[in-house]
Amino acid sequence: MVEIKPLSTASQPAIEALLDAAFGPDRFGRTAYRLRAGTFALPDLSFAAFDQGRLVGTLQSWPVALEQADGMRSSLVMVGPVAVEPDVQRGGIGRAMMDALVAAADAGADAALMMIGDPEYYGRFWGFTADATGGWDLPGPFERRRLLARSAHRHDPPAINGHVVPDPARNPD
Repeated sequence: MVEIKPLSTASQPAIEALLDAAFGPDRFGRTAYRLRAGTFALPDLSFAAFDQGRLVGTLQSWPVALEQADGMRSSLVMVGPVAVEPDVQRGGIGRAMMDALVAAADAGADAALMMIGDPEYYGRFWGFTADATGGWDLPGPFERRRLLARSAHRHDPPAINGHVVPDPARNPD
């Protein structure tokens, strides 16, 4: 049986090995990695999945912000990567971690959630949509239809124009 625990219960080398296995060594060039620059995963919204003590999945969430042209910022939580060991993918591990994230976010996240992901999948199960993100820009290439957001704990995603940027000021202590 898979156990979902705080990400802090997994070692950093094991997390990095899992991310390499799931996404390949070229993962650092992706736009999502530019959004994480200078930030640390949010502990209350980041999870690890273990199967008989073996790390088989990770989900990390990061502090980012939507910055408007006038310098005003709206806090967001960027979800991802959601990674599962290739030999156990399609077994519900990613879904279990997402369920844990959404429950934690709905209980007390300090900002709306956003992600780059498959709208058919993340929309169907957790209500992520591109409805508010049409005026958002990212620091690199992305498919507009895959830029998704979801309300969390009374925080709606801002439907305004702006650039999504790292928010190191919200790094955990």
